[in-house]
Amino acid sequence: MAEQEVTLMKGNEAIAHAAIRCGADGYFGYPITPQSEVIETLAELKPWETTGMVVLQAESEIASINMIYGGAAAGKRVLTSSSSPGVALMQEGITYMAGAELPGVFVNVQRGGPGLGTIQPSQGDYFQATRGGGNGDYNVIVLAPNSVQEMADFVDLAFELAFKYRNPAMILSDGVIGQMMEKIVLPPYKPRRTEEEIRQQCPWATIGRTKDRQPNIITSLELKPEAMEARNLHLQAKYREIEEKEVRYEMLYCDDAEYVVVAFGSAARLTQKAIEMAREEGIKVGLLRPITLWPFPSRQIADMAKGKKGVLVVEINAGQMVQDVRLAVNGKVPVEQFGRLGGIVPEPEEIVEALKKMM
Repeated sequence: MAEQEVTLMKGNEAIAHAAIRCGADGYFGYPITPQSEVIETLAELKPWETTGMVVLQAESEIASINMIYGGAAAGKRVLTSSSSPGVALMQEGITYMAGAELPGVFVNVQRGGPGLGTIQPSQGDYFQATRGGGNGDYNVIVLAPNSVQEMADFVDLAFELAFKYRNPAMILSDGVIGQMMEKIVLPPYKPRRTEEEIRQQCPWATIGRTKDRQPNIITSLELKPEAMEARNLHLQAKYREIEEKEVRYEMLYCDDAEYVVVAFGSAARLTQKAIEMAREEGIKVGLLRPITLWPFPSRQIADMAKGKKGVLVVEINAGQMVQDVRLAVNGKVPVEQFGRLGGIVPEPEEIVEALKKMM
């Protein structure tokens, strides 16, 4: 077996390298701090000269999301990346893609808000990602990496899930993970699919043909209420299947824990250090890290909370995921939330103090 190559890079750079290696057909995006290294790295690597991948800087986030819509409609593996205000501008296109059942990958390297806010890290887009910032009843598959390695690994996973379910998928990162540097192993190269392979794998795509040789039409529009209801019922059935099959999470130190912290992304990394510090003081505490924010590991959190003295939710916002945790626990144990705002990242010592207040 060939020895794996270990390299050092930022989380944003890992997204770019992984996109090329997993056979992406195109990237369409617009620079915004703290994720601009994605398009900068792609421009430096020039994949159009090696794999044929298209890299294009659009004139705006609205333009880039509509380019993603067009590429996805043709069955292509396309992605974009942005940060919180930019992703807000993309919401109309994302709900259109959900309604039209188009696969695409979106990377959100979160920064503080609301509005233009700050360029410092935040997790304030949890509701935007998991509730859907656009109109209608729809869901986006949401993966939350907590390392540079997962930034790379989740690109291929996001494409896999997006095409498996014909649904948009989001990698919800933040400025900590996007900007920090770690050692990682990049994924192996996958060849880009041929046009014939796309036709076979994506018979619904615009490059395909219906049985009577007419072009496929991709749209989220239905003028008849009965047809729109039928489409919605189909989508809801698909979402239930995703909730049943695609929940991902990680548990640490939970076997003997009296208290459990629920945290995702960079907040989960900080919590790991806080748990080590708390255990040194004799506080038995564990961590449940949701990897999929949608579908959310509600059942697993409910099971984990049984017999515990309390659950602390740590997130870098005013309290968003805590609502899902409280719904999962259903009042059977106390649930508290700790977070910092304005782009301030909490210290592990602060998390320990928040734990002690629950005791």
